[in-house]
Amino acid sequence: MSSARLAQFLAEKNCPDLPLPLQALWYAKQGDWERAHVLIQDEADADSAWVHAYLHRQEGDLNNAHYWYRRSGRSPARVDLDREWEEITKSLLTKVANNGLLNQE
Repeated sequence: MSSARLAQFLAEKNCPDLPLPLQALWYAKQGDWERAHVLIQDEADADSAWVHAYLHRQEGDLNNAHYWYRRSGRSPARVDLDREWEEITKSLLTKVANNGLLNQE
């Protein structure tokens, strides 16, 4: 995933029309934790669980975060929140691009 595409994602003025995990990450970066959590809380796939884990880690609820990391099949993050957000976002944007749902520049 290019840095330019990540910057474009960050610069969007409105939430991009992307899968819910990416929408939740966008709202989280905008400082709207509640909206991000509402979007992701009822989703059952591994990507959503990964984002859900990140959100609870951001909230400071580490026990809940660990539960969601297990659901995602991933180990708990050991990097700062900004770095984790970037890693998740790049991974999910790449996945979407590889599925032909994103115009990569």
